Amino acid sequence: MRTLRNILAGFGLICVSGLFIFATQTSTSDKLLTEPSRYTKDYNVYALSVPENLNFAGELVPLENPDIYERMDRELLVNTYWQSNGLLLFKRANKYFPIIEPILKKNGVPDDFKYLAVIESGLTNAVSPAGARGVWQIMQATGRENGLEVNDNVDERYHLEMATEVACKYLLNAKEQFGSWTLAAASYNAGISGVAKRLEEQGVNDYYDLLLGEETGRYLFRIVALKEILNHPNEYGFNFKESDLYTEVPTYKVKVDTAVTDFSKFAKDFGINYKILKIHNPWLREPFLNNKSRKEYFIEIPKEGYYKTSKPE
Repeated sequence: MRTLRNILAGFGLICVSGLFIFATQTSTSDKLLTEPSRYTKDYNVYALSVPENLNFAGELVPLENPDIYERMDRELLVNTYWQSNGLLLFKRANKYFPIIEPILKKNGVPDDFKYLAVIESGLTNAVSPAGARGVWQIMQATGRENGLEVNDNVDERYHLEMATEVACKYLLNAKEQFGSWTLAAASYNAGISGVAKRLEEQGVNDYYDLLLGEETGRYLFRIVALKEILNHPNEYGFNFKESDLYTEVPTYKVKVDTAVTDFSKFAKDFGINYKILKIHNPWLREPFLNNKSRKEYFIEIPKEGYYKTSKPE
């Protein structure tokens, strides 16, 4: 019987002082071009300088207040040194900001609100424990109140353009009530009535003067931190090429005003499969469409040549 050391060595494992170390064998052709130093360079973490004149939608962050400075510093640090998440946000922003930006502009909502979508969902079709869904994390009641179809068959909270329109409507209403884009943004997290109640209870009229719970208290600072980092990647240590970023696949729209019994067959008629159909139409929640009311839907179909799929049987 072979000894434990021999067995472990066969798997590239060496036992040293009770610790298992993974060792790898490299071929001559795969030899490192440079030899590692005996004392490898340490991984360094640096304190950050909080930039002056940070703002959200043109409304300044009062960094002269020590508590505001510390809270801003925290969010810059947390989001700078969560590097994997940061790189994913750069990649997704390149894909989804061009869809969001013109809708914000058309509705008169400041461009900075695209960073609200970033912190809400990471620009993914997330589902919250409370039941909010989509990039803009819209609750079921809010979606329905603002004209979205929300049911088991179709959930337009997952439709990025439609959901962005609903978010704009909400934010414009909040801005009209509070007179401040910062408070409008805070209300997206805590609700218009929730923010109004806190303002009245505490006798203030500014977000930065409010004592709030953990989530809403960090909310604007997180938005401003992501705005700062995404606009100045090199200053925060993020390095990438344009080719590293994600891009939107061009599509065309197909009008459907009847029921669809099988979206797998429907997809094959357009040279794609069901998976690809769902990627571009996440608001279609089931593999069929009921459509008893003969409503008009517009289904996104990717243009030819962007996906390589097996030939339909």
